[in-house]
Amino acid sequence: MRNRPRLKRDGAKPKTGIVHFGPGAFFRAFNAVYTHEAIENAGGDWGIIAVSLRSTAARDQLLPQGGVYTSVTRTQSGTKHEIIGPIADVKVAAEDPFAVLDAMTDPSVKIVSLTITEKGYCHEPATGRLNLDHPDVIHDLAHADSPQSAIGFIVSALARRRKADFPGFTVLSCDNLPSNGQLVRELVLEFARIIDGQLAEWIEQNASFPATMVDRITPATTDQDIETLGFEAGYYDPACVAHEAFRQWVIEDNFVGGRPAWETAGAQFVTSVGAHETMKLRCLNGTHSALAYLGYLAGYETISECVADRHFASLCEKLWHNEIIPTLQQPHGEDLGAYCDGLLQRYRDPTVRHRTWQIAMDGSQKLPQRILGTITDNLAKGFVPPGLCLVVAGWMRYIGGHDESGGAIDVRDPLAGRIKDICEGASDTVNALLTLEEVFPQELADSSEFQHAVAAAYRRLVTLGARASVAEFIKD
Repeated sequence: MRNRPRLKRDGAKPKTGIVHFGPGAFFRAFNAVYTHEAIENAGGDWGIIAVSLRSTAARDQLLPQGGVYTSVTRTQSGTKHEIIGPIADVKVAAEDPFAVLDAMTDPSVKIVSLTITEKGYCHEPATGRLNLDHPDVIHDLAHADSPQSAIGFIVSALARRRKADFPGFTVLSCDNLPSNGQLVRELVLEFARIIDGQLAEWIEQNASFPATMVDRITPATTDQDIETLGFEAGYYDPACVAHEAFRQWVIEDNFVGGRPAWETAGAQFVTSVGAHETMKLRCLNGTHSALAYLGYLAGYETISECVADRHFASLCEKLWHNEIIPTLQQPHGEDLGAYCDGLLQRYRDPTVRHRTWQIAMDGSQKLPQRILGTITDNLAKGFVPPGLCLVVAGWMRYIGGHDESGGAIDVRDPLAGRIKDICEGASDTVNALLTLEEVFPQELADSSEFQHAVAAAYRRLVTLGARASVAEFIKD
């Protein structure tokens, strides 16, 4: 395949207006595509400097191609290829943090955006506070001029801009976190206050932190994806990304220095993202996690394989209608029932091979916003949600590190070491894991109704297995 000519940029690189942290598959399938279309439709100097905190993969894939790559939209009716061009440069922060800070300090940069996943924020998901014991946070507080974390880079760059009398910038979180704009604002300000209270005040007045809701199912790119594109398009592109056709971007319109005309590419600008954000986190991400843990344990590799089993399709439907939708506020312009029906159709698309193992990664960071908040809201209404408690038990079973046949599970989680120690040393796995303060809020961990429901579900998983436990749940 490498004998084919490599994809190359045709024409000049765009002038930079955005620095983006996290140039992985989702960014390439989403942010960069919207920006590409916005520049084509309305112009503007909105080229992107993509920054990887540590990995060199994106740099090595993109720079030999001049920053361009192929967006591959897959549907059951066919495949569409589009060459995406707004990436002007790619940097690896660990190799040269000063170059990254220089780029962020340049007043031509109006937006710093993020798709760094939940764990990239160096916070405690259960509290929303900065994790002051995180190694990157400890380093950055001591070495603000050469940060390692995204939060450290943002604060250091804003401090530089303040010193140079340059304007602030907009920090645009595009990760699946509740109130993501407010969360990153509080983390940045908490970090800044530790360094310099006056800097924190300046940031409050000169930077903005819009909330967003992002949605496009984007599996990790495989060698087969690259090979298939080579046959179809006639060139080699290791930076390509494959994704579903559906996409939705809802953005709070609060930018301090301008923005691309993303609305010309279909983005929705609103005064408040909250209802859309919660809808997506609980309906899509929540059931994705349910299918990831329980589906993996049942032996299913992908989401489409999982929901092809009527029991797992019914699991989603019962979770939505009985346990998730009753906790939601109806977002403007949305029909919650129709939205969930559409999700199930998206899950069923076999051309989008979204692996249960991929979705299961970093569960300790995802569980609080995807599942536990919904459980808390149900408990406040006097209802113990059995399906969501089964999902929590599924996570506990999965992170134990062994599947139902005794095979090892490759558990990827920032708390994997602690979780393994807890599971290996506990006579009561459920109650032992409920002591993880980073995951379970105290009020939830102390709820006897929640404890009993999760413990009962965990026992069923151990004795019956995941598929039989799901079948039993949907019959009740």
